Amino acid sequence: MLDIYLPIAQVNVDIFLLLFLSLAVGILSGLFGVGGGFLMTPFLIFMGIPPVYAVPNEVNNILATSVSGSLTHWYKNTLDYKMGLMIVSGGVVGTLLGITTFSYFSEIGKISLIISLLYMYLLAIVGTLMLIEGIKEKNRQIKKISIKKKLHEHNWLQGLPLRMRFHKSKLYESAITPISLGLIVGFVAAMMGIGGAFLMVPAMIYIVGMPVKLIPGTSLFVTVFISAIVTILHAFNYGSIDLFLVLPLILGSIVGVQFGQKLGQFLDSTELKSLFAMLLLAVSIAIGYDSFFREKSNSFNQTQLEKNDLNFLAELMVKFSSEVPFLYGALAIILAVALGALTAFGRKIASPVIKKLLSDFRKKEHPKKEEIKFPEK
Repeated sequence: MLDIYLPIAQVNVDIFLLLFLSLAVGILSGLFGVGGGFLMTPFLIFMGIPPVYAVPNEVNNILATSVSGSLTHWYKNTLDYKMGLMIVSGGVVGTLLGITTFSYFSEIGKISLIISLLYMYLLAIVGTLMLIEGIKEKNRQIKKISIKKKLHEHNWLQGLPLRMRFHKSKLYESAITPISLGLIVGFVAAMMGIGGAFLMVPAMIYIVGMPVKLIPGTSLFVTVFISAIVTILHAFNYGSIDLFLVLPLILGSIVGVQFGQKLGQFLDSTELKSLFAMLLLAVSIAIGYDSFFREKSNSFNQTQLEKNDLNFLAELMVKFSSEVPFLYGALAIILAVALGALTAFGRKIASPVIKKLLSDFRKKEHPKKEEIKFPEK
């Protein structure tokens, strides 16, 4: 065990456990193509980090992984910028409403209970739906049943006013739909410290009707902006961004996502989806037990150190976050964006090199047999 002191959150955490959890959640995110915020935030709370610090720091982590993913989709030209910006416009309002609600429950001392309840119900619902879908998918594979889906399914939402054309997605529908989606996603992100992909992706498929190939990139594009807004608002209002916590989260998540994406190419996703669903249900039960049955102190194992006991970097960070919180939040955003962009560029450069090395290795392991040529008569 190697404990480090988080000067902003005022708690001691095991750095190896923190790195392991962020790596594990990153692998799951890459494996299933989902954001890891709805798992990582409860894990941070279980480690003794108060929700008022767990939420914004995980959002800052999501920002880094979203930048990395969205740049990859930008290279592939699988982004609908117009649709994304419409969702972001609603997300700005949603984050402001979320921060206001967060502040209200913080003032009355109920924010920990509210966040725990939200996560308990969210994970229970998502886990149950994912488990049902996994069982259905497995049954379809056994019975060899294929489901044909219509290219575009029209609903009453597409008949709302303020219709506009989204050329990339080949859609013509009301701007109210993506703006409303952004409103919900922004509110949830500000309250719970998650990117909102678990809401956006199904809504983009079944409500907005976007082409499937554009959904992951557009979802990540939206998450970048919403995460940045949530980070700056939390930093300005509460000074709750702790770079000593953010850095291990980002490093573990970015590495884990790369491994998860590679593993996903070799593993059967149907059975893994059911196991992942059971993990979500288990975490939901653990949160419920922790919230209602476990005796807890109000201190969250917080350790208030004297100013003289802090090292130079910790002291500088505390001073910077309290005196110029807006600039401190901007620094956290720049750091996350830089690490995410560096990962995307590194992957773009390294990917063809790795493929070539693997190809050369396979050729050496399994050389082609030379054809025996018989002399012509």
